[in-house]
Amino acid sequence: MLRNQAVGQAETLDTHHKALAVNLDSRRYGTFAEIGAGQEVVRWFFRVGGGAGTIAKSISAYDMQVSDAIYGRAGRYVCRERLQAMLDYEHKLNLDRLRDVRGDTTAFFAFADTVSARNYQGTNDCHGWIGIKFQAHPRDEDSQIIMHVRMLDDNATLQQEALGIVGVNLVYGAFALNHEPELLLASLLDGLSTRRIEIDMIEFSGIAFRHVDNRLMSLRLVELGLSGAAMFAADGEVLQPSEFLYRKPILVERGSFRPVCNVNLDMLRAAHEKFVELPNVQGKNVIQLMEITMHNLKSSGEIDLRDFLARADVMSQCGMPVLISDFFQYYRLAAYLSRYTKGESIGITMGAGSLLDLFDEQYYTELDGGILESFGRLFKNDLKIYCYPLRDQESGELMTTDNLEVKPELRKLYGYLVDRGEIVGLENYDENCLGIFSREILRLIKEGSQDWEAMVPVSVAQVIKQKNYFDYAPN
Repeated sequence: MLRNQAVGQAETLDTHHKALAVNLDSRRYGTFAEIGAGQEVVRWFFRVGGGAGTIAKSISAYDMQVSDAIYGRAGRYVCRERLQAMLDYEHKLNLDRLRDVRGDTTAFFAFADTVSARNYQGTNDCHGWIGIKFQAHPRDEDSQIIMHVRMLDDNATLQQEALGIVGVNLVYGAFALNHEPELLLASLLDGLSTRRIEIDMIEFSGIAFRHVDNRLMSLRLVELGLSGAAMFAADGEVLQPSEFLYRKPILVERGSFRPVCNVNLDMLRAAHEKFVELPNVQGKNVIQLMEITMHNLKSSGEIDLRDFLARADVMSQCGMPVLISDFFQYYRLAAYLSRYTKGESIGITMGAGSLLDLFDEQYYTELDGGILESFGRLFKNDLKIYCYPLRDQESGELMTTDNLEVKPELRKLYGYLVDRGEIVGLENYDENCLGIFSREILRLIKEGSQDWEAMVPVSVAQVIKQKNYFDYAPN
């Protein structure tokens, strides 16, 4: 019944009707374990009626010692590891106690969240981990969805309300929409907005999601506006930014990476050599990121998913974590990263052509202070820009920080930033990389030439040929 109700109606069901639909589905039975913002999710299932047919147990282990006694010791209580421990423990308990009695007709589940809602002083980071481990059908293998949320309301009551709604959306989606994960994803903020809740990480796993590529789900988070950015590791594992980037210096390169070529890696290498010389970076573990913007992915219209996965695969061959962002303006990227670095340094490396674009005032018309405001925001968080030279293909002239031709009215601003060391020219570049351009590589690939292979890392060339990426066709 639940599935039939969902078809064609997922966008119109409110929280009340979603909770009621779950309660009226006699197959669903499980536990709600919630820590940190009241039992706001299970409250909905009690409130709408029929909860006795769905709720095996509701628990809220607020005391740390009590929580440790049930789920095992934890260094932190609002983290992915704690959420997973809660899901595993409660789901196993249901199976052990109830499977023999009603396993043929019941699909068991465990819902859990561990949350840091706004404290009395209003000084904490308001976020939480939410997940559900479930059987899509009776006697089925387990499936799971976990996600990380940032709660943006300015008082605890509203945050609790939002948490309850997004939790119901997750439970309903896991049962009614597990066969359509993209529709499930889009439904998570039904009844909410991104002004109240941001979902910056989601991971699908288990039998019901065996065909789901979590890299695509990360892309969809940003495309649907559920988050301004999402991350995944070189092996495809989704990453939660606040945990992966927390208090670490970051060096990021923005590009199309279509494909990753030798100049991309040399740009990162050269910038890294300079970045680690900074006094407050020396001896620290620098996180290096390759960033793709939605603006770039949509440069030809709608996003081509095969093209996106091709780029993701070639970046993975370089061992690089990937950041997908909706931050076309660099000052927005800087603000996002500084949220997690907590005062650590940030480096952005770019080619001289991109640096010249940075001084194009048309990109800052939405700011009252124009380009001055954008640079004020960009450089306020101990940020450095590392400029890689660009060789003109026709004249052979090298464009560097020394001869960058910014508009006359902006030259003093540019000179000021260079003199202060906010913009750093990279002189430690590899001369052999200056003539490499991704558009030229794509042309050679399509023409069937083998000359492009020397312009990219060996592992990148191999994966392009193995999977026929970028219109590669073997002779």
